[in-house]
Amino acid sequence: MASLFEQDELANRRSVEPLAVRMRPQVLEEFVGQEHFLGEGKLLRRLLLADRLGSVIFHGPPGTGKTTLAYILARSSRSVFRQLSAVSDGVKQLREILSEAENRLSVNKQKTLLFIDEIHRFNKTQQDVLLPEVENGIVVLVGATTENPYFTINNALLSRSRIFQFEVLNHDQIKKLVRRAATDRERGLGMYDIKLHEDAVDFLAEVSEGDARRAIGALEVGVLSSGGVGMIEFTRELASESVQKKLMLYDRDGDTHYDTISALIKSIRGSDPDAAIYWLARMLVGGEDIRFLARRLVILASEDVGNADPTALQLAVAAAQACEVVGLPECQLNLSQLVIYLACAPKSNSATNAIYEAKKDVETNRVIPVPRHLRDAHYKGSEAMGHVGYVYAHDSRDGIVSQEYLGVERNYYRPTDRGFEIELTKRLEWIKQQLKPTTND
Repeated sequence: MASLFEQDELANRRSVEPLAVRMRPQVLEEFVGQEHFLGEGKLLRRLLLADRLGSVIFHGPPGTGKTTLAYILARSSRSVFRQLSAVSDGVKQLREILSEAENRLSVNKQKTLLFIDEIHRFNKTQQDVLLPEVENGIVVLVGATTENPYFTINNALLSRSRIFQFEVLNHDQIKKLVRRAATDRERGLGMYDIKLHEDAVDFLAEVSEGDARRAIGALEVGVLSSGGVGMIEFTRELASESVQKKLMLYDRDGDTHYDTISALIKSIRGSDPDAAIYWLARMLVGGEDIRFLARRLVILASEDVGNADPTALQLAVAAAQACEVVGLPECQLNLSQLVIYLACAPKSNSATNAIYEAKKDVETNRVIPVPRHLRDAHYKGSEAMGHVGYVYAHDSRDGIVSQEYLGVERNYYRPTDRGFEIELTKRLEWIKQQLKPTTND
């Protein structure tokens, strides 16, 4: 166990430099760097070995090592590291760093790696300031963003950068990192006598949502708030008291919004009600707009279920109306019922294909004129214009009349062999038989 003097000295250092910052090398080099970006044969490693590191964009959730990898790249390329935050810094600070980088390169032949956190927060003008220096190699730009760079960063800057996507750390990686942080004497909390309970480590791995910074921060709070004398029992209760409410990575206006609704739709389309309910719950907990959810499900009822189960659209419209009348939290029950029904319903996109094919035909081919006998005949002079010859279908025994309705042969609606469309297929075959011209011997 560490002496009281050592613990006091350590505590002073901790107050200046958070544990999550000290543990950065372990986060990247073991979990992210070697496995994804800096391993043998990986692109970033090849760029460093060839001394051809150019500007890059790091895209991914918080706490997955974007900042740390930028530090490692600066160190590996023997570049001076400079950092800006697009949230708090502006063009003035940016120009100062770019001028300093140009002087350093011309005098000392030393490169500058400029790391810009949350680069998507820079507007177009601010991003344009970077272009000449990036183009001329004055700085190696490393931009970090939690938003989709293809939507938030200028095309000109994207074309001069390579994009690397970061994924959240898995449970085993978080647990290994927590254990290392608790025992590492140089960078971690190894000077304390800590007994990690396994259920506490499991809890941190679960609640951190793959964010290494969050897990390590909770460990640090729990240990340092325990007094530091004697053995520190890091229990699940202590872990729970040291972490905020489970982080919900959901942005109603960002990537998570579009990715999650995509997952919901594709799960329903794939007939997996359990997955669909999970993604629905994810959006509800994240504060998604109920009207948006209801609209998307009404669309899906026709797009992916269609006439395989015509009731689906009725239920979707009813659920949308229920959401308006009932509101949250109770209307989540209506949405749950609808999502499960749509997921279990037989699927058909025949109605979707039919309208898309017909529109394409209208837009790309010669427009088909309306046959004369189908044209409006309710005004004086229509008969003189040849708007005659229409046979009223209800006057026939079966309500079907053999007459031209389009004038050319087309087949847009092709029902599937699923659900109610089986019956529609039989009916269409019968209708075609009725419409066949009769021949007299």
